[in-house]
Amino acid sequence: MSNNAESTRRDDLAHQLYESAGDGALPKPAFKLDLKAAALVVVDPQNDFLSPDGVSWPFFGESITENNTVSNIGRLFAGAKAADIAVAISPHYYYPCDHHWHFGGPLELAMHQIKMFDRKGSVTLENFEGSGADFLPAYKEYILDGRTIIASPHKVFGPETNDLALQLRKHGVSQVILAGMAANLCIESHLRELVEQGFEVVVVRDATAGPRVPEGDGYLAAMINFRFIAHAIWTTDETLEMLNK
Repeated sequence: MSNNAESTRRDDLAHQLYESAGDGALPKPAFKLDLKAAALVVVDPQNDFLSPDGVSWPFFGESITENNTVSNIGRLFAGAKAADIAVAISPHYYYPCDHHWHFGGPLELAMHQIKMFDRKGSVTLENFEGSGADFLPAYKEYILDGRTIIASPHKVFGPETNDLALQLRKHGVSQVILAGMAANLCIESHLRELVEQGFEVVVVRDATAGPRVPEGDGYLAAMINFRFIAHAIWTTDETLEMLNK
């Protein structure tokens, strides 16, 4: 078998594995969306992830393109605003002091090396506009409307280091529709922590994406774990249908 044919075979197998597990071995939670208790949480809707000019695009771009992630996140923002549910952003920023950490994991080290999400400081917006740390321009009308919750930055992968859970509880939220970047990193970490904090969490499977590197296919890894942890896994179309009920 040629290298191209083998690569195509592996890709076809991977895409089959991306699909929902169907009649799996685990029980299906009886999750029902309550618009009075729900919030859309979008993690890291920032240029360094989602723009072709972002520093991480070489690792994530293929998965983002295949999932139509950028458009789907935009559709979720619009649908959530139309449904008048809470919307929250959990952003990722690194300030100069963060570059003096004494240790980090592989992805942390990589993010620092490529200056991902870098800002001049915590109390300045100098050079922020249009930077890799800035929000994708298409989303700003939703994020900067004066009503969207913009949590303090998370620093590694999960929301343990920011005020997202506090903000959600203060807004009466007990159900989270989770989207954004990246599937096997910040999304999975947010999923795990929010579940531990007592929230019901739905992951929107085509409003996220993962890296493809020699270490593995991050999106596939995330999809497998989502099936074990999330209260539901929906597509963007399914989510919008639920928001319109």
